[in-house]
Amino acid sequence: MRILLVEDDDRVAAALKPALRRHGMTMIRLSTGRDVLTHLADVDVVLLDLGLPDVDGVDVCRTIREATDLPIIIVSARGEVDDRILGLHSGADDYLVKPYDVGELVARVEAVYRRRRAALPGVGTPELIEIEGVSLDLARHTVVVDGAQVTLSRKEFQVLAMLATAGGAVCTRNRIVAEVWGRSWPGANRTLDVHVATLRTKLGRPELVQTVRGVGYRLGLPAPAE
Repeated sequence: MRILLVEDDDRVAAALKPALRRHGMTMIRLSTGRDVLTHLADVDVVLLDLGLPDVDGVDVCRTIREATDLPIIIVSARGEVDDRILGLHSGADDYLVKPYDVGELVARVEAVYRRRRAALPGVGTPELIEIEGVSLDLARHTVVVDGAQVTLSRKEFQVLAMLATAGGAVCTRNRIVAEVWGRSWPGANRTLDVHVATLRTKLGRPELVQTVRGVGYRLGLPAPAE
């Protein structure tokens, strides 16, 4: 996922870039709002500070929204209720007050990105996904491997379905735990690892669910034919 950060604070930008990279995201950064429209073509989500040196961030938000439906998250030290309402009315999809937890920021980025993907015409999720002899029926909650049905627990199926519908993109640990279990707890990562290990064994394809060290998991899709 590609993130455009519009932020004039060098320290904030320097700290955020490696944090996003650990979650499988790349970031480009603008320190002013004047040229933001020229950088929107190749990004998926905009993180927008309101306290910019050249243009008020609210005006930048309105400008972006007039030009595109890209998800916008305002990330600002302005935390009053009126500020948040104004930001959302100006076209932002979400509003996060500084200082913030990076994990929460990443979760919000993934959430607004999923909502936009779901709303795009022609970008629906197919009911049947087939990969390397594994057939996943999302409607019936069944999995067939090489013609034989495999019994998965509800959580195992949900993890596999999330990875399959991501199309090879990395799903972070935080996102998987939040969406499959609905909450986090001190042993959540261990629980996820156990479910993934069991899933690999039941599918008989340990290479299908790949670990992205320090980030999460993704589906190991076959290489395209040359």
